[in-house]
Amino acid sequence: SISALGLTRLGAVSLECPPIGMESHRIEDNQIRASSMLRHGLGAQRGRLNMQAGATEDDYFDGAWCAEDDAQRQWIEIDTRRTTKFTGVITQGRDSSIHDDFVTSFFVGFSNDSQTWTMYTNGYEEMTFHGNVDKDTPVLSELPEPVVARFIRVYPLTWNGSLCLRLEVLGCPMSPVHSYYTQNEVVTTDNLDFRHHSYKDMRQLMKVVNEECPTITRTYSLGKSSRGLKIYAMEISDNPGDHELGEPEFRYTAGIHGNEVLGRELLLLLMQYLCREYRDGNPRVRSLVQDTRIHLVPFAEPRWLRGGSADGGWGSGRMGGWTLGWWV
Repeated sequence: SISALGLTRLGAVSLECPPIGMESHRIEDNQIRASSMLRHGLGAQRGRLNMQAGATEDDYFDGAWCAEDDAQRQWIEIDTRRTTKFTGVITQGRDSSIHDDFVTSFFVGFSNDSQTWTMYTNGYEEMTFHGNVDKDTPVLSELPEPVVARFIRVYPLTWNGSLCLRLEVLGCPMSPVHSYYTQNEVVTTDNLDFRHHSYKDMRQLMKVVNEECPTITRTYSLGKSSRGLKIYAMEISDNPGDHELGEPEFRYTAGIHGNEVLGRELLLLLMQYLCREYRDGNPRVRSLVQDTRIHLVPFAEPRWLRGGSADGGWGSGRMGGWTLGWWV
């Protein structure tokens, strides 16, 4: 029930609540996520009310969120980052001159932690809300009784064409945003391996992270340093090893000069953090992993980790430390 999950259903008579900011972009992109997307131009961030498609149909700025696979249960989720009294949902179909896609019915769910969800019911079963009859006209579905929670999900039930949706949510804030950081943030209880890592330690740690999160990590070699040591990298992505068209990719490189310890330790900590927070269900980390391909290179010049040299680490031939240019 709603009360069992710490959510509150208020009486039917309540003050009118305004849009929470999907259309106005007061709700930021990283507060919106979805179960899947048809392609990157149809991601969750495109599911804003009155979102317009790009000048060229089917480009990277299309006019709705569209799900990848119609066969499974799909959803789009909004994190208000505060306790909010939800009073209604406004839905709209896909902005398109060639597609006729819109959701005709849906369920609504609520959560305080993005982990445990309760569906809105009519007292007997999950309540079906009637959606759109065309792709352009917004339709307001009011909640008979408002619900107080932090997260809201819309679960499309039936649709015309492809499963595509634009929406706005009506809600009144019940707490300041800063309470999100102090009360509701999903934090890890694991201890990170914070210490100086030798080359051997680094390889072992990357192996452990890969074993802990095999579905989102991949370790590979960029080549070898001037002394024959492999330069390892870790990819973190929801589809490791696959280049997804339109997905942004970032590579973070540390240890270019060998003795620059802080950078490589931060990257080793980052890979542990992303793995464990993803596994623990941190919604922000899950969104980051699902929407970005990340490459971490903790040791770009690993040869100095196996032993120092008399001149403080540069070794014979002071340009020898610039081996990064030999493999980039």
